[in-house]
Amino acid sequence: MTEVCGVKVGDRAEFSKTVSAEDIEKFAEVTGDANPLHRDAEYAKKTRFGEPIAHGMLSAGYISAVLGTKLAPHACVVYVSQTLRFLRPVKVGDTIRASAEVKGIDEEKRLLTIETDCLNQDGNAVVKGEAVILLDPVA
Repeated sequence: MTEVCGVKVGDRAEFSKTVSAEDIEKFAEVTGDANPLHRDAEYAKKTRFGEPIAHGMLSAGYISAVLGTKLAPHACVVYVSQTLRFLRPVKVGDTIRASAEVKGIDEEKRLLTIETDCLNQDGNAVVKGEAVILLDPVA
């Protein structure tokens, strides 16, 4: 069976986090994305969402957490690429479960193709995508 650093096709990992207003604020500060949709309730009230929503890339960060800390914690994980489709808004109080499932492996190049998903507490997809990561053993 093809595997890299002990990881094989079909392996899965997950990471869950409940989104807080503080998380959104910190993300805005770190990234510089001060879009009022994320931080200003009066502004957000006038949008299709009716209230502030989290940055889409915050959920994408949870995918990074799964890949970097859960899927192969004994290896050095390097992100190569990621596609993302944002399907639903994430609001304060939503619990997001990011998951990663290995779909393919190029053993020679040590590249893994990963299906990535983020679901909310109701099981609805908020983000779907595909990642490619490079795995190296830690010497």
